Amino acid sequence: MQFSENWLRSFVNPALDTQALSHALTMTGLEVEELAAVAPTFEKIVIGEIVSAIKHPDADRLQVCQVSVGQETLQIVCGASNARVGLKAPCALVGAELPGISIKQAKVRGIESFGMMCSSKELGLVAEATGLLELPSDAPVGQDIRTYLDLNDYLITLKLTPNRADCLSILGIARDVVAMTGAPLALPAMQPVSIQSQLAVSVQVKALESCPAYYGRAIEGVNAQATSPDWMVRRLERSGIRSISALVDITNYVLLELGQPMHAFDLKKLQGGIEVRFSQNDEQLLLLNGTALPLAQDDLVIADSTGPIALAGIMGGELTSVSDTTNAIFLESAFFTPDVIAGKARRIGLSTDSSYRFERGVDFGNTQQALERATSLVLSICGGHAGPVTQVQGTLPVRNQVKLRYSRLQSVLGIEIPYTTVGQLLRQLGFTFSDHDQVFLVQAPSYRFDIAREEDLIEEIARLYGYEKIPAITPHANLAMLDQAESTLNVATLRDAMQVQGYQEVITYSFVDAAWEQDLLGNTSPIRLKNPIASNMSVMRSGLWGGLLDVLSYNLNRKQDRALLFEVGSSYHGAETGYHEEQKVSGLFYGDFQPEQWSTGKREVDFYDVKATVDMLTHHQAEYRVEHHVALHPGQAARIYINGQAQGWLGKLHPKWQQHYSLAKNTFLFELNVQALLARSIPRYQEVSKFLGVRRDIAVIVDTNIEVQTIIHAVQNANIPLLQHIQLFDVYQGKGIAENKKSLAFLVLIQDTHKTLVDTEAEAAMAELLKILENKFGAELRN
Repeated sequence: MQFSENWLRSFVNPALDTQALSHALTMTGLEVEELAAVAPTFEKIVIGEIVSAIKHPDADRLQVCQVSVGQETLQIVCGASNARVGLKAPCALVGAELPGISIKQAKVRGIESFGMMCSSKELGLVAEATGLLELPSDAPVGQDIRTYLDLNDYLITLKLTPNRADCLSILGIARDVVAMTGAPLALPAMQPVSIQSQLAVSVQVKALESCPAYYGRAIEGVNAQATSPDWMVRRLERSGIRSISALVDITNYVLLELGQPMHAFDLKKLQGGIEVRFSQNDEQLLLLNGTALPLAQDDLVIADSTGPIALAGIMGGELTSVSDTTNAIFLESAFFTPDVIAGKARRIGLSTDSSYRFERGVDFGNTQQALERATSLVLSICGGHAGPVTQVQGTLPVRNQVKLRYSRLQSVLGIEIPYTTVGQLLRQLGFTFSDHDQVFLVQAPSYRFDIAREEDLIEEIARLYGYEKIPAITPHANLAMLDQAESTLNVATLRDAMQVQGYQEVITYSFVDAAWEQDLLGNTSPIRLKNPIASNMSVMRSGLWGGLLDVLSYNLNRKQDRALLFEVGSSYHGAETGYHEEQKVSGLFYGDFQPEQWSTGKREVDFYDVKATVDMLTHHQAEYRVEHHVALHPGQAARIYINGQAQGWLGKLHPKWQQHYSLAKNTFLFELNVQALLARSIPRYQEVSKFLGVRRDIAVIVDTNIEVQTIIHAVQNANIPLLQHIQLFDVYQGKGIAENKKSLAFLVLIQDTHKTLVDTEAEAAMAELLKILENKFGAELRN
């Protein structure tokens, strides 16, 4: 909110200069966002009157003027087109310093000039001006122009929080200044005016819950063409509101002064009485801005017998608006509840000063006083005769008493404020209270609708006592190392491991497209959002691949030809009772296995490159089984099992998705449940053998459908004595091997940690190994 400092000081004038007042407002929660002088600094500029003007003998566009400045008459050469006898305008005397101009005695085309007549541009009030700043005929000649135009003023702009709508007026800000400084408050006269007319308008409120207070008054015999006084125009303009007409200016002035939105109807244009109700079917309203608004059934309107004439609390209607021919008006001052106004202005694309205040809360205790203030201003500026007040009142909001415990106050603030000081601060805020056993029962006034709980009162005490008085104390605590199970890893370990492998971490949205879930992950029942922020973010993800592919596409569009991406994030799944969340780590590898370089040739990434990453993450505990996933290539996809439990997937992206994303190179994906990766075996001491091991190589022929992993697991589970390690090192299919067979060559390491092996022991171990292969897999020893 922007306002004039001098206007505020007409209500309360503390012994603080402008900078100190600005600081005090900020420190009490009314943040001063901007502080700007109304006019630049200058002096020696007074009101001058042109008493004579003759044409310059050597210039067609110049005049030689005799200008009275009070004690003397000066000769000034002036070139303004509106310079004429009898005109009063600012006159800069010799020695005056204007923005960018120093006034000196000078000759203009041979004629002495002892000053300069000024426009508003030379005074720094506007950017452009076409002539001298014309002043009213009653302006006192010789008076300092800064005093006359009230230029020793500052514009203060407050950045108010939504809960402080009581400060959307000069009166509300003044109350806070009174509370913080103790200076006296000077209120404008708001006494009931004398009734000089019996003209009245009937009012019926059919929506009392939404409009619990409605006051109106007819005033006849007004002069709508009256000129708004300069002081009112200045205060409005310095608050960012342009002057329109006297009647409109008065309602805007009361809005800024007291915070009460008002409206003036042309009484002659009203048909019948006033009715406050909700809109009915298919009604329309032509607003003041010329918009023909189709009304919804939840729109509260002001209506007469012909239909809606104003949108309650937001904007008046064109058909009953005041004009220069208006001679009788009906003044409205009402209280509309915030919930009936909130959101309506935004829905129709409007933002008005009235709706801004009503949707945050207006002081219902000041509704009638605002009407009296507006009536007084109308009578003094536009004349007329005031009729009686018509009022309808329902059940107004109740300000419940709020309990403030002195012990709680000290606990929250961490400082000791004297008990009597707390009571004094509450009185300064205009609160009434009773206290017993160091507990205050506080009643907030009608304009403080933000006081609803104990914390609100603690905040009020803190800001008024002074935030700067609360010391900044460094917290002290005894820190101890928390127990960290050695058998459990931290998620950060997974991130570090992925980065070591060359992957880059990304973070994507948990809200995804429903098509992703169904087509990419096979999830036909995703968790749907009730109010998605976008149509392509309507469900919660059950996997992370969609986000990784989206990031890949983004990078490929920016000429990246290789990408290693991973994400650690949550996935969301339905459950019998509600939902459950799982944390997953997902990776994507696209393009060449290594960046382009001179020492090795280019090779695209393959299944086993990404499998190596999965083996690293699972501590080589993963078991891979051929299973089907809708997003993966049928011939290059595997389900990942750890300790017999399915924990993830690995494979090449399905060709249809490869085509969908226009991917020219191989793309491999994997996804694992994080929880399964955090458990690890604790390292244990094992004696290093002093005796050499024996390596034996064995090649067997098995059916092509037998998985190597199954063979290795069977050998490991057999616990053959002395057999330390078995590893595949060659697969062969071709000449000499039957069509449905394959040759597998294994490296077998046999070792005894206590003595040197003899051939018979090694042969016995190999024989038992071969027996397992023959019995379980029908293997034949290859010659």
